[in-house]
Amino acid sequence: MRQNTGKWEFWIDRGGTFTDVVARRPGGEVVTHKLLSENPGQYEDAAIQGIADILNRHGFDIDLRAGRALPGARIAAVKMGTTVATNALLERQGERTLLVITRGFADALRIGHQARPALFALNIRLPRMLYEEVLEVDERINAAGEVLQPLDADGARRGLELAHQRGCRAAAIVLMHGYRHHAHEAQLADLARAVGFAQVSVSHVVSPLMKLVSRGDTTVVDAYLSPILRRYVGQVTARMPDLKKRGGRLMFMRSSGGLTDAGFFQGKDAVLSGPAGGVVGMARVSEAAGF
Repeated sequence: MRQNTGKWEFWIDRGGTFTDVVARRPGGEVVTHKLLSENPGQYEDAAIQGIADILNRHGFDIDLRAGRALPGARIAAVKMGTTVATNALLERQGERTLLVITRGFADALRIGHQARPALFALNIRLPRMLYEEVLEVDERINAAGEVLQPLDADGARRGLELAHQRGCRAAAIVLMHGYRHHAHEAQLADLARAVGFAQVSVSHVVSPLMKLVSRGDTTVVDAYLSPILRRYVGQVTARMPDLKKRGGRLMFMRSSGGLTDAGFFQGKDAVLSGPAGGVVGMARVSEAAGF
């Protein structure tokens, strides 16, 4: 049986068109609310506005336009599925990203697996890649860990500085055999952060898979979307500054259907955050109905 904490709990589905909020009052009663996900003339964020609307209907006086924060001390948990990353990916609104890869493999992700969804199509239209620029670096470690080509750190730094000057703020670092032998990727990550890249996604951390294309695609998605998510999480937490201090939790649904703390919500885990919530909810409702 769920313990009564004497606090509110909120479950939110922030979709592309509508945001749905389900709340449990301290006494156990469940209430709901629905509002447009985008309505800039009325509110900054639909999830925060939805929480405020429900609380105001139950005796609170929260004026978000006046800069008031949500009463984090009265909230036990906020759990959210969101299409923020999904929409940014579909609309190509992510961070300007640089792909850093072993020399000779600049086109590896563009070539991909050469999958042909429409086998007999004569006019094949490839999607635009998420990364804006490619930096090939002189380095090579073989599968056994032998350094065949030492990392040209000076050349890499110059390339990183030029890309940063041109406006790239996220770097996806993907080297041959980097999934197992991390030294060169780690060096490049340190260089990228020193140059000023705000988001540095490294393949052996993000997705330590043997296959270069799968590992590279996941790392690029992480670099491209993580800054968007970080800004959104920061926007939400700013409205509940004392939530964690008072023992409350802010959690987001991952593509896998599981929840993670807001601080660990990354681009690679967020693409199916919104859709996954529907599947998990359907399964739980079906289970409760005896299926």
